Amino acid sequence: MITIEQLTAVVKEASKLMLTDEFIIKEKGDVANIVTSSDLAVQDFLCERLAGLLPGSGFLCEEEDVWDTSKEYTWIIDPIDGTANYSRGIAQCAISVGLKHNDEMFMGVVYLPRTDELFTAQKGCGAFLNGGQIHVSDRSFANGVMCTALPVYHKEYAKVCSEIIFDTFTQCNDIRRFGAAAPELCYLAMGRVEMYFEYLLSPWDFAAASLILAEAGGVLSGLKGECLTCTSPSGVIAANSAENLEMLQQIILQHIS
Repeated sequence: MITIEQLTAVVKEASKLMLTDEFIIKEKGDVANIVTSSDLAVQDFLCERLAGLLPGSGFLCEEEDVWDTSKEYTWIIDPIDGTANYSRGIAQCAISVGLKHNDEMFMGVVYLPRTDELFTAQKGCGAFLNGGQIHVSDRSFANGVMCTALPVYHKEYAKVCSEIIFDTFTQCNDIRRFGAAAPELCYLAMGRVEMYFEYLLSPWDFAAASLILAEAGGVLSGLKGECLTCTSPSGVIAANSAENLEMLQQIILQHIS
């Protein structure tokens, strides 16, 4: 069985393919949804190396319709979470790799090469940043900061999201938008922020970070409190405590049917 150390080594090796200014940008349908040659290079490298380390495993990846969740073990990969940030030289972009065993996340790594922040977790073993254990903060909702985003790929939901964000802002401390889901959930895990909301995400956006957050003492769910499967698109809310998650969910439920 692969170890967290082996996975970390593969992710760090793959990150070298990100650290270049010579990449090609292509649109995936429109200008808001892009892919770079670095995304494809990182994904190809990860799939090849991880298949060798765990033969017979399946893959669920963002690029090129790689989607096989029928195996006992499934790798859930976002080669670059925050591609728009990456393409503009913004530091909040990460390689996100999660390993699912049957219906549960078993291992997760989120690495931000431009800040050299490595978040890791294995089920039941805690969450770590660069080898040091991390935990969510104990701040209240009123003193909490929420990470969020408007749905750039589904702008038809922008109005309802704006209303949810406004109502939350009036009751919490402040709002942040870093532009990459996996780093934001990891920031929650380490206590930089207290809440998180996005109306619709793909599974590779949150799978690895969901385990890191849970192992750091955080809680997360779908918008109506449902469990996340990590294999299908979903709205995602998260918080540093069950009480804060419930308060955020109540605000959201006032705006969605």
